[in-house]
Amino acid sequence: MNTNLFRVCPETGFQVHKPGERLMKANAVAAVVFLLIGGIYGLGVGLTRWPAVHLLPADQFYLVLTAHGLNVLIFWIIFFEIALIYFCSAVLLNCRLATPKLGWVAFGLMLVGALLNNYIVLQGNSSVMMTSYTPMGADPLFYLSLILFAVGALIGCFIFFGTLVIAKAEKTYEGSIPLVTFGAMVAAIIAVFTIVSGAIILIPTFLWSVGLVAHIDPLMYRMIWWAFGHSSQQINVSAHIAIWYAVAALVFGAKPLSEKVSRTAFLMYILFLQLASVHHLLVDPGVSSEFKMFNTSYAMYLAVMASMVHGLTVPGAIEAAQRARGFNKGLFEWLTKAPWGNPVFSGMFISLVGFGFLGGITGVVMGAEQINILIHNTLYVPGHFHATVVLGTTMAFMAMTYWLVPVLFRRELVMKGLAKFQPYIFGLGMTGVSLFLMGAGTLGVPRRHWDIGFAGTGMTHDFPAAAYTMLALNGMSVVLAVIGGASFCIIIVASLLFGRKLGEEKSSPALAANMVTDKEYKGIGLGGLTVPGTLCLTLIFFAAFAAYYFINWKYLSQTWGIS
Repeated sequence: MNTNLFRVCPETGFQVHKPGERLMKANAVAAVVFLLIGGIYGLGVGLTRWPAVHLLPADQFYLVLTAHGLNVLIFWIIFFEIALIYFCSAVLLNCRLATPKLGWVAFGLMLVGALLNNYIVLQGNSSVMMTSYTPMGADPLFYLSLILFAVGALIGCFIFFGTLVIAKAEKTYEGSIPLVTFGAMVAAIIAVFTIVSGAIILIPTFLWSVGLVAHIDPLMYRMIWWAFGHSSQQINVSAHIAIWYAVAALVFGAKPLSEKVSRTAFLMYILFLQLASVHHLLVDPGVSSEFKMFNTSYAMYLAVMASMVHGLTVPGAIEAAQRARGFNKGLFEWLTKAPWGNPVFSGMFISLVGFGFLGGITGVVMGAEQINILIHNTLYVPGHFHATVVLGTTMAFMAMTYWLVPVLFRRELVMKGLAKFQPYIFGLGMTGVSLFLMGAGTLGVPRRHWDIGFAGTGMTHDFPAAAYTMLALNGMSVVLAVIGGASFCIIIVASLLFGRKLGEEKSSPALAANMVTDKEYKGIGLGGLTVPGTLCLTLIFFAAFAAYYFINWKYLSQTWGIS
């Protein structure tokens, strides 16, 4: 090992490969920039859906909606995930990153693709939204920009796999790869499937846009596109759950209740999680009923079970570690004594609860073939994925960034007082966005029309007054979420530019807790239960799950008289 190419992290003791570290920094900075851009567009979307404000005219609304979706769902998240998988391989395995020069090529392709896409969308002739369904057509450069970005991301995934091979060959770690790295590996495997699916449909669509292909079948497009569009969220799920485990270890010195069970749950994502894509196709006539029923009534629940495993093991690991450190009274002392002022922990826990209770429960409801018909193509759908992609994934990525800035960039965080509150501001705002969009969707408000009053269409429909209230509350929640998101971007950018340089000194307080020993775990818990608090929270989750599921069946029963 060339020691000149490495530095020793004073916080964790890891060997950090300097060329790889520069790539991680570049991808992380790009991610935050595109989050900021996407958040600004998101403010325009929210204020337009607020009937009393109705900020943008129709053409600008669809332009802004297209740009918002691509910047926050694709560019911000995938740039961050590339930085994350580089970190989980090179840093956590104490080895060099494979082919850093090729990594810069990948970064360049992604950056050019993202910038080109933003430029083309702003020209006004590519307002096809993120899904870009045919026969709607966009500028050929719109499709080309996404292809360039996807190729760069795919190269980044292969660099990650190459780094795993190097670590194994050079024996930089003992035994199995760490669970966090294992979760990142699962995310990268799903990413390859996702990106290849995108290429299968975007390349022909690009050729169609330049006149070299005569026709793209819309039903075929939708099926293949959702193998890309929804599976991209499965990358996020694996990545942000890996962060949950990382934060549990870093903040509490916790270890999983059972690594074998957690690894098995990750593997179930590879086998079954992509099947959830089918819930976007449940009203499509070109897909057989047998296919829909199998995916939504049987196979999908195997992926749901995997998420429930993680939802039990992560807080369970934290509870066990807290009890081992002396917070062993009652059901919830371990939770009330947690470091709620630490944005690394608070951001992670808000992500866990928001993803589980809002994203997970509503995802299963949407995935039921019968219930799906009630909410398909209503505002319920973006309400759901704001709970998963934003409240779940983005919140977890924000939490991890607070830890990475002093560790990776060696800069002390600035505005620490604001950083303590930022996860709560953003989390509260995004919870409101999710709930009020789903509430409006339950009342039948469509997701793709810029005006609830259908202005200029020659048709009218009187939605309940509650629908207008829901959209007003959604607009207020968007403003709050944007304040929280902007605060995060300001804190991170200001820390990188003006934060005190840490050099080789340790930051204060310590950024990595000592692991709890097996001896400390002896005798914890209540009444023979090691993690009774987590079990109680799990029972509350199941009760909420069952109640909400059967409420939606009641809504469905009210439509039976129509036939």
